[in-house]
Amino acid sequence: MPRMTELFPPTLAQLGPDGALGAAQHPRAEAALLVTLAGYPDLRVRAAVARHPNTPLATLALLAERWPSEVLQNPALPLLRLARPHVLSEFPEESVAAMARLSDAPSWVLDAALLHGSVGAVLALVQRPNLPRHYLPRLAASEFWQVREVVAARPDLDADLLSLLADDPDYDVRKAVALREDLPPALLTALADDGHSMVRAYVARRLDLPLGIMLKMSQDADAEVLTSLARRLDLTSELREQLFHHPLEEVRAAALQAWAVPQSWLSQAEQDESPAVRAALARRPHLQTDLLLRLACDASELVRRTLLDRDDLPPEAINALAQSPEPDIQLHVASAAELPGEALTHLMSSNDSAIKTVLAVRPDLSDAQRLALASDSSAEVRRAIALSDQLPTEALVTLARDTNAGVRRTAALHPALGAHEQALLSRDSDTGVRLNLAQRPDLPADLRQHLQQDPQPVVAQEANRPQTDRQHYLRV
Repeated sequence: MPRMTELFPPTLAQLGPDGALGAAQHPRAEAALLVTLAGYPDLRVRAAVARHPNTPLATLALLAERWPSEVLQNPALPLLRLARPHVLSEFPEESVAAMARLSDAPSWVLDAALLHGSVGAVLALVQRPNLPRHYLPRLAASEFWQVREVVAARPDLDADLLSLLADDPDYDVRKAVALREDLPPALLTALADDGHSMVRAYVARRLDLPLGIMLKMSQDADAEVLTSLARRLDLTSELREQLFHHPLEEVRAAALQAWAVPQSWLSQAEQDESPAVRAALARRPHLQTDLLLRLACDASELVRRTLLDRDDLPPEAINALAQSPEPDIQLHVASAAELPGEALTHLMSSNDSAIKTVLAVRPDLSDAQRLALASDSSAEVRRAIALSDQLPTEALVTLARDTNAGVRRTAALHPALGAHEQALLSRDSDTGVRLNLAQRPDLPADLRQHLQQDPQPVVAQEANRPQTDRQHYLRV
């Protein structure tokens, strides 16, 4: 092993991982060497640097993010703390947070995280499951709302802290309080009247919401609050009807998303003037076939687009969606695992090359449809159909003579390409076509000999590869 004085950065690359690890563990390793080794690719080396007492403080501060335990085990750290009682204040936020997350982090690290002044460090402290309770009052008064929000959700809060956080200036903190299962009735009543609609909406979602508060909140003017109420299962019949017929379309749509609704609502929702309400209807399970068909013909793009998420559409509805004017809806239909013949025929007549490119690889195309795509005006479509395993001979002949070199390159790899077309492509003007042909494991000997003399070295090299090295490519 080289002497320590010889280990300058230019020579480190010659050590290898084991040599670098030995250098990082050497008791007389110098600070400059350790700083260099702190960036060594091998993780064992960097961990050893984090434990070495000669590693400079600035380097330890950076290493602590990835190796917090190793830095805490560093024998020089107690001395550094004596010289600099607030040493962790010099560490980056991420490093202090990593140390505070350790399950066995000492109390002085937790104190340092609390005083660090960065939101990441304090968050790491407050998120500890075994956080000592004496930290909670200071954390509940933290300057960072994100910290107070986490405190508000902790199960170990006393009544005074809970009251303090229920009156927090940040609504996200009050939202966290509103979701607590142990919320006292007085605080629940107060939060139901909160000045921020999101807090009231969170109250409206509570499973244990008292009926009196529920009825009072039904008079709220905010849509978010009313939509939260409308989705509940424990409404009175009168309140349920009131929300379903509410002037705000968001509220009517939310009422339709409840687990169970009266059958009469479905026909009323279908006639609703709001596309959002009809789209909510389109999301409901177990709709009758005739209703799904009518929704597939809805004048609103939103309604038709909503139906695309269903997996129970009848063929008639799929056929109707295939005739939507929006190309992306047609594209979605074209990608369906099962496609009715009428929908497939309609999509084949599209002028959108993206749609026909998707259709080209479908296994349910007829030979006539594949032949039509092989003569399509779009080279992308012709290339896509050249990937099909089920091409009729006539289509392959057409593709092998295509004017676009990319299409011919794809055809040159097709497993069903005939001998005549292979011979034609072996003399193609495009190097890529001849290269792809030379990769075929089934290329006749005379064509291989011809390509071995190709003027392009890359083609000749491919053709000269041993036959045993050639493999059939797996096709999708």
